[in-house]
Amino acid sequence: MKIPISLQINGEMYQVQVPVQKTLLAVLREDLALTGTKNGCDSGECGACTVLMDGRPVNSCLILAVDAVGKQITTIEGIGGIAELDPIQEALVAHGAIQCGYCTPGLVMTAKALLDSNPHPTETEVREGIAGNLCRCTGYVKVVEAIMDVSRH
Repeated sequence: MKIPISLQINGEMYQVQVPVQKTLLAVLREDLALTGTKNGCDSGECGACTVLMDGRPVNSCLILAVDAVGKQITTIEGIGGIAELDPIQEALVAHGAIQCGYCTPGLVMTAKALLDSNPHPTETEVREGIAGNLCRCTGYVKVVEAIMDVSRH
């Protein structure tokens, strides 16, 4: 059985009919074609599906879509863009911190939340802040450098 819900995503309202057990990640990707948020594990282990919910990073694979009603959801599509990247995106590119790119949307969202709440984190705080994002390619050194670079501006 599907129920109608309204979701505020990237500043726009969406009306969708969803089964109560459908995750926010599935709604984003399957129903709304917002495929920038990646499905890496479906169990909250990798952080590839990270979105911001009321400004806080959450694993969208663990959130039911019905539990996102009334919340402000921001996906990777909601920050930066082709014409003008978000400073975090620019820094990741400039520092060569992007390898395969699969984890990048989740890392960007986590870094954005970290810098929004703590504009000048220490390196330790950056490492702790991104600890929930699994990246098999970069080794995190350049990712941390990029986030630290943004925090200095």
